Amino acid sequence: MTNQNIHTSSKGKQIFIGLQMLFVAFGALVLMPLITGLDPNTALLTAGVGTLLFQLCTKGQVPIFLASSFAFIAPIQYGVQTWGIPVTMGGLVFTGLIYFALSSLVKFKGAGILDKLFPPVVVGPVIVIIGLGLAPVAVNMALGKTGDGSAVLFQYEKAVIVSMVTLLTTLIVAVFAKGLMRLVPIMFAIAVGYILSICLGLVNFQPILDADWISLPQLTTPEFKLEAILYLLPIALAPAVEHVGGIMAISSVTGKNFLKEPGLHRTLLGDGVATSAAAFLGGPPNTTYAEVTGAVMLTKNFNPRVMTYAAIWAIGISFCGKVGAFLQSIPTVVMGGIMMLVFGSIAVVGMSTLIRAKIDMSEARNLCIVSVVMTFGIGHMLINVGSFSLQGISLCAFVAIFLNLILPKSKTEVAIEEHK
Repeated sequence: MTNQNIHTSSKGKQIFIGLQMLFVAFGALVLMPLITGLDPNTALLTAGVGTLLFQLCTKGQVPIFLASSFAFIAPIQYGVQTWGIPVTMGGLVFTGLIYFALSSLVKFKGAGILDKLFPPVVVGPVIVIIGLGLAPVAVNMALGKTGDGSAVLFQYEKAVIVSMVTLLTTLIVAVFAKGLMRLVPIMFAIAVGYILSICLGLVNFQPILDADWISLPQLTTPEFKLEAILYLLPIALAPAVEHVGGIMAISSVTGKNFLKEPGLHRTLLGDGVATSAAAFLGGPPNTTYAEVTGAVMLTKNFNPRVMTYAAIWAIGISFCGKVGAFLQSIPTVVMGGIMMLVFGSIAVVGMSTLIRAKIDMSEARNLCIVSVVMTFGIGHMLINVGSFSLQGISLCAFVAIFLNLILPKSKTEVAIEEHK
C-alpha cells in the first residue's frame, strides 16, 4: 500500500511537471501559428502528437519536447500567400524526407558525415538569413500593420506603445529574471502586452465569448504541388542540423550520450516523422525546444516520461475552443514587439555558429560562400526556370551547399579535417 502511494504520488508529480514543461514551451509554440495564420490549437495538437511520435522513434529515452519551428515562418507565409494552406502543408509533409535522408546517412556513415555536408560555413549564414528575412515582418506588425505591410490594422501611436512595452518586458524578463521565469519571457510579454492592449481598446472579446469550450482543432488536408515541395524541401536543412546541437545539449544536461543511444539516426528520424505528421494535420513543422531543455537542466527532471505528460497536456488543451479564440484575440502589435527580439536572436544564432567554429573570413572560400548567401537572402534573389522558381531561404540553402561542395578548401582547412 505504501509503495502504491509513493508510485501514485510520483506519477502525480510527473503529470504536474509535464504541465510546467508545456508552460515553458507555450509562448513560442503558439507564436509561430499566430504569425503565419495557422490555427494555434492545431499547433498544440501537432506538438503533442509530434512529441509522442518522437518518443516512439527514440524508444522513449530522450527528455525533449517538440513544437513549432521558427525556421519555417517566412516560407509558410510565402507558401500560404502563393498556394494556400493545403498546398503549403503538402510541401511541408515532404520536408520530413530531409530528416529521413539525414537519418539514413548518419546510420550508415556516422554522425561525422553531417559536418562534411553541412559545416558551419553553410549552416551559419542560412540561419542568419532566416532571422534577418523576418525582420520586416516584425517591424510591420509592431507598427500596427499586417506582416507584409499592405494594410494598417491599428493606429500608429497605440501600436508603438504596445509593441515597445511588450519588447521591453521581453528584454527585462530574459535578462533579469531567475530560474524558470527566465525561460518564459514570451509568456510574460504576451501577458503584459495583452493587458495594455485591453486598456487601449485593441482587444475584441466577442470571438472568445462565441467560441465553444470543447471543439476540434482546425485540421487541413494537404494538397501536393511540385513547385511548393521543391521550395519548402531545403528549408528543413537548417533546423535538421540545429537538431544535432539540441541533442548534444540535452546529452550534456542529463549526462547521457543520446548521440549513441538511442542514436542520432533515431532522433533525426523522430524529428522527421513529427514534422511530416504535423503537416498532415495542418500544423507547423516541429523542432526540439531549447527552452524546455533549459527547464530540464534547472529542475533536474531527466525522466522522459515528463515529456509524455507535457504532450498529453498539449493535446488535451488543443480541444478547448476558448483557448484558441483567446490566443487569436491577441493583437498583432503584441506579437510584433516580441518578434523583434525573437527574430533577431535567430540571426544571432547563425552568427554564433560561425564564431564558435572559428570560421576564418580572410579565406577566400569562406568569404565567397557567406557573402553570396547573405546577398541572395537579404536582396531577395529569385531564380526562375520556366514555371519553377526558387528564392528566399531555400535558394540560400542550395547555394551554400553547392558552393561548399565545388569551391576548393585551403591547405589549412584540409589539414584540420584530416586531423579530426
